Amino acid sequence: MVGASATAAFAAVPSTAGAAPAGTDKPVLARVSLTVNGQRHDLELDTRTSLLDAAREHLHLTGSKKGCDHGQCGACTMIVDGRRINSCLTLAVMHQGSEITTIEGLGQPENLHPMQAAFIKHDGYQCGYCTPGQICSGVAVLAEIKAGIPSHVTADLNAPMQVTDAEIRERMSGNICRCGAYSNIVEAMTEVSGRPA
Repeated sequence: MVGASATAAFAAVPSTAGAAPAGTDKPVLARVSLTVNGQRHDLELDTRTSLLDAAREHLHLTGSKKGCDHGQCGACTMIVDGRRINSCLTLAVMHQGSEITTIEGLGQPENLHPMQAAFIKHDGYQCGYCTPGQICSGVAVLAEIKAGIPSHVTADLNAPMQVTDAEIRERMSGNICRCGAYSNIVEAMTEVSGRPA
């Protein structure tokens, strides 16, 4: 019976006779103006280009990494209009007029962002592949807590938001570190939040 069902389903698929051979379709291009790390960039991109690929391949900002390309690891995290996003899951054309910050925009070796300095101090990385995404998320997470945005573990929605290990761990759970530097990442974020590490 399975064979008959499969045959019927196959027969229902429209014929591709006369269609253009695969791979000969021309991409649809669009002009996009992106403000990345405070600098405006005018690009012509395939409308299917992710924000991650636009940054890496067109702007040569390679700090954000392509880990899973499915939004599951957080290695591609960027800050867009003050919120952290998985840049592999969003199209560049969707961010016309947005303020985009990548790891390169947070700080430079001679002028580190406090989160970058804390990651170094607390050894919040090992191989370093996920570190740019972890740091961008860390900065945005502390801003979320400061703004009073609750998480799944927030106990009292009416009380002032507190930076706790539980809040940090819950909010950072979308950023995977295969080396397991999680406790050091929490220590770094705790220091930057102003609490003693």
